[in-house]
Amino acid sequence: MRLTYVGFDGKSHAGQLVVNATVVRDVVTVFQALYRVRFPIRRMRPIDAFHGSDDRSAAADNTSSFNCRRAVATGPTSWSMHAYGKAVDVNDVENPYLVGTRVIPPAGKAFVNRADVRPGMAVEGGVLVRAFARVGWGWGGRWAGSPDYQHFSTNGR
Repeated sequence: MRLTYVGFDGKSHAGQLVVNATVVRDVVTVFQALYRVRFPIRRMRPIDAFHGSDDRSAAADNTSSFNCRRAVATGPTSWSMHAYGKAVDVNDVENPYLVGTRVIPPAGKAFVNRADVRPGMAVEGGVLVRAFARVGWGWGGRWAGSPDYQHFSTNGR
């Protein structure tokens, strides 16, 4: 799907997300709300632009959805909600994934302190978290032990 978003430069940009057809309405609703309040997004390109590499996409601070990959989690191997096109990662650098002492992407270390709220961040009670909550999606920032601040999904995982 093609979406218009506000960049960190304050200008409108055209982006693309690949999502499951069953969540198109939810995703449009969320990104319309973000656009209205001028919530900044760094870039929005399909994972193919990064040769399927989640690490490269994250390092580029890319907002993305579909990626046919396994979940990055302990326990039994399972597919990520991204493999089903039912998850969206927003502004990976501003909203890193914390796995033990590891910060993904590494540039996200500057945003580990969530009390220092800056543009593009997902924070409890903030516009990004509220927009996804309004359509019933869960936020990875609430995960105990390994918060994934960039991650929003239909089932909260």
